[in-house]
Amino acid sequence: MSDKNYLAWPFFESRHAALEQALDAWATEQVAGDHGHGHDVDAACRQLVRQLGEGGWLRHAIGGTAHGGAGDSIDTRAICLIRETLARHNGLADFAFAMQGLGSGAISLFGSEANRAAYLPRVARGEAIAAFALSEPQAGSDVAAMQCAAMRDGDDYVLNGEKTWISNGGIADFYVVFARTGEQPGARGISAFIVDADTPGLEIAERINVIAPHPLARLVFTNCRVPASKRLGEAGQGFKVAMATLDVFRTSVAAAALGFARRALDEALAHAKQRQMFGQVLADFQLTQAKLAGMATGIDTSALLTYRAAWQRDQGEKVTKEAAMAKLHATETAQQVIDAALQMFGGQGVVSGHAVESLYREIRALRIYEGATEVQQLIIARELLKET
Repeated sequence: MSDKNYLAWPFFESRHAALEQALDAWATEQVAGDHGHGHDVDAACRQLVRQLGEGGWLRHAIGGTAHGGAGDSIDTRAICLIRETLARHNGLADFAFAMQGLGSGAISLFGSEANRAAYLPRVARGEAIAAFALSEPQAGSDVAAMQCAAMRDGDDYVLNGEKTWISNGGIADFYVVFARTGEQPGARGISAFIVDADTPGLEIAERINVIAPHPLARLVFTNCRVPASKRLGEAGQGFKVAMATLDVFRTSVAAAALGFARRALDEALAHAKQRQMFGQVLADFQLTQAKLAGMATGIDTSALLTYRAAWQRDQGEKVTKEAAMAKLHATETAQQVIDAALQMFGGQGVVSGHAVESLYREIRALRIYEGATEVQQLIIARELLKET
């Protein structure tokens, strides 16, 4: 088990340590293991959402006690600790929690009172599965290139276009969809809408299979009519809605990577101490010790960056640069740590279903989604140049 002395760092309050300890005990009992690989991933994800709701953990993924949230606003340190802990136990459990937060985050931040009341309590209880539909075939990192359009028609908007790489696609009960409404060119002419999964004109056009199984799909909208009352924020402010939502949850991606890395180090340490080789154990070799030292140092650096960003955001500070640094370092480092752990296991490490093999598949996408590593580098540089 990884050293948890970091919970005593000044970034945290006593309630955060209590939260992590309670969740760790719950996850050990309820969700330990790889639920996604070789299983019905849709059914596994639905079950995990229900379990997380029944356990009370999804209350932390939404904002507003009036609508079932744990607090009046989302506690960034809490969601980071939850994601780190779940990722250490089960990658799909982390995914299920994260998407309930990301998929409903725009409603927490920008939804009308009626929309918050209609959706957030069900998300918190695990009774409604949420999804965030931003990416398109030609508009991933470049959100301003979005082509999906929403035209005003009386009291409704009519959506046409497609979205892809949509997590929870195919099992979500509702989608927060971003579409071009044309108030101004580029990013300033986009709006956000809640689209229920059973809305006529919304089709799950394709299910997408990836190396770490989770529900993923391409959506197509054909004359899909959505009431204007389900728009989130002002018309033309969708880019602001999307970025504000991502700003809340981007640091938590770093935390998930941290959880994967901690699990890999735990596995590597246990293996190194018992693997017999040339009359000694693997841990006796200086090459192994050097590798373990590098893994541990990288993990602590990632943790410091991650929880600095989470703490700063909870103080109401802007964390664009800090969150980008955390995501960049934590995801890249976790990839290196997991690769090193797999190497220590040799042939065992690439056997399907082995803990480090599962981690190897889980970590790769984190270097891409919610802003690829290269995008984080651009964000950091842009913020630095603003400061000079």
